Amino acid sequence: MTQLLLVMTSLPDKEVAKVLAKRLIDAHLAACVQIQSGMQSIYRWEGRLCEEQESVLVAKTTAEQWPAISAFIKQNHPYDVPEIIGQSITHCNDAYAQWVSVETKDTSE
Repeated sequence: MTQLLLVMTSLPDKEVAKVLAKRLIDAHLAACVQIQSGMQSIYRWEGRLCEEQESVLVAKTTAEQWPAISAFIKQNHPYDVPEIIGQSITHCNDAYAQWVSVETKDTSE
């Protein structure tokens, strides 16, 4: 079975997340992207305590796509230091894994 990944990043709002999600799908870097709005983030940045409302983007892709998807997110992300986390999926429906694999293949090959 193809090794799948969940790739997560946080963005300033739902509209920015939707733009990035569509670009990831169009580039065949992700088969599916889910967006959750209204996340509260608390963190320290440049010595200052920050509190922000953000949207979380979770993309389903393959481990093979990690270098490309992480570089794409970094290049197209509005934050100076974006959160880009890849988490292996250890259990998955075989048919879903196959679909993700097909959807993330480079169609120009």
